[in-house]
Amino acid sequence: MTENEISNKVIGYAISVHKSLGPGLLENTYKECLFYKLKTSGLFVEKEKKIPLIYEGVALECGYRVALLVENKFVIEIESVESLTDIHLAQTLTYLKLGNYKLGLLINFNEILLKTGIRRVINNLQT
Repeated sequence: MTENEISNKVIGYAISVHKSLGPGLLENTYKECLFYKLKTSGLFVEKEKKIPLIYEGVALECGYRVALLVENKFVIEIESVESLTDIHLAQTLTYLKLGNYKLGLLINFNEILLKTGIRRVINNLQT
């Protein structure tokens, strides 16, 4: 399955979760529900996946964790904030770069209409 195919599925499940719960809940609530939806759909998904920082050739544990990693190649970062900022985008891009992933989604569930809170994030520097 390609990253774009995964992206389409994730967006559909995220919309389903949002329609059921609505905005205004804690980030962890949406993460758990989306994790459940993805897992029961048959996708391989990991929650709070650790990503090491490689510094001078050494993998260092710095506490970086991706909210959800789907099929070992697609990053999902989940927020429940008033509005997404450049810092949220930068953080998601950093996770893509550190894990050498190509594509991810930054999703802000604290929106009346979820599609306005979804950002595709692309790692153009994938090695």
